[in-house]
Amino acid sequence: MVSKALYVRLKAKPGKEAEVEAFLKGGLALVEREPATTAWFALKMDTSTYGIFDAFPDEAGREAHLTGAVATALFARVDELLAEPPTVHKIDLLAAKLP
Repeated sequence: MVSKALYVRLKAKPGKEAEVEAFLKGGLALVEREPATTAWFALKMDTSTYGIFDAFPDEAGREAHLTGAVATALFARVDELLAEPPTVHKIDLLAAKLP
């Protein structure tokens, strides 16, 4: 059961779209080592807007992810890759269907 989630919106700098996509694809390997990250999705909304959606069983899992390897790597490259700081939304899930 998941009860907490994150949605992070990322706006790539012009010319950095491929690097943002590569970063997101590479993030999967890091997230797979996080036992409390139940679901993780890297998203592309348009040519320069990306996102991450992830779900957790509880607040402790969400906080562990926010201080984990992907978050640390992302915030280390914000100025290089992103046109603006990431927008992080903490979400309470009402219902979910997972495999």
